Amino acid sequence: MNMLSSTMNKHAIIKTAAFRLLVTLLAMCSATAAHASLGGNSASVEADRLHMNAAAAVYMPKTPPKTPSAGSYTVTETVLLSGTRVRQYVSAAGVVFGVAWAGPFMPDLRQLLGPSFDTMVARQANQSNAGHRHFGVHEPGLVIESGGHPRSFAGRAYLPASVPAGVNVQDIQ
Repeated sequence: MNMLSSTMNKHAIIKTAAFRLLVTLLAMCSATAAHASLGGNSASVEADRLHMNAAAAVYMPKTPPKTPSAGSYTVTETVLLSGTRVRQYVSAAGVVFGVAWAGPFMPDLRQLLGPSFDTMVARQANQSNAGHRHFGVHEPGLVIESGGHPRSFAGRAYLPASVPAGVNVQDIQ
């Protein structure tokens, strides 16, 4: 009887340890998802930089030439250790409305796109050209364009509804 009791206690301890590990992993995943950039607030830009071990960010205030009062925005450029440049476009309201990247390696798109990453993966799986060098999502609420080949990747993503008035989406690059 003691042997059966001892075995049951070992199983209970293992189950408890496994449950704690699962909870810890879920908490870590949730913390990472909370730093999503696209559609997030301006604080997420610094979180992205730290997550991707990027060099110090350069902030470049911009004002659209046609309508100076309509929608100033800031472009934050970071250079990843891989040499890839990432630009994040933040509106005057503090919303990240666009992200662009170019360089020898793809950046962590899950980090940069946040919830939009799942949309990208789902659309990519449904496209007949999945696995090709260029990929795009063009929907009313989300645009993602990505392509390239080893040592030369580029792309951009933006939320059309969040782009400030007077800003040309072609400037997101």
